[in-house]
Amino acid sequence: MQENDKKNDESGSAENDKVQNENAEKEKEKKELTVDEKLKETEEKLLRSLAEIENQRRRFEKEVKDAFEFGSFNFAKESLAILDNLQRAKVAIKNNDALKNNKDLDKFLENISIIEKDLVSIFEKNNIKKIDAQGKKFDPNLHQAMTEIEDNNSEAGTIIQEIQAGYMLGDRLLRPALVAVAKKNKQKDEEKSEKK
Repeated sequence: MQENDKKNDESGSAENDKVQNENAEKEKEKKELTVDEKLKETEEKLLRSLAEIENQRRRFEKEVKDAFEFGSFNFAKESLAILDNLQRAKVAIKNNDALKNNKDLDKFLENISIIEKDLVSIFEKNNIKKIDAQGKKFDPNLHQAMTEIEDNNSEAGTIIQEIQAGYMLGDRLLRPALVAVAKKNKQKDEEKSEKK
């Protein structure tokens, strides 16, 4: 009987071992799935982190580029006043009756022109360009209309006078051009309407 009990214990023990092995294998499979899931999750996190790092690098490069290109924006804008004052000084000196008779006036104006040309050259080297406005169609992105002048020789909306030059710093507006824009004479338009 002891032998039977021993055999039953051994067979029961073998069955228990078999069940335990199956449970252990199932747990291993669960753990392996969990490890696979963890691996996929970690891989996704890594890819997201790499994408975020790349985005930050691009933003940083853009900020550095903008800082180099437009860091001098305020300085350039304020420097335009120097050029404006040189141009105003030339006009004022030429129109001053007391100075017109001065024999050194031409030399003085020539020296002011040299300074003006040097300043324009410095602007051009630093990508500051004058906006060409005269005779162009009015563009509110580049021009600021100061007045409308009746002019039947020009198409309505055409710039017929530049009051103050405008400038661009690269692709960015530094200062709009102050302009006078042509408009049609209302009386002639009304006369044409009445004739029709």
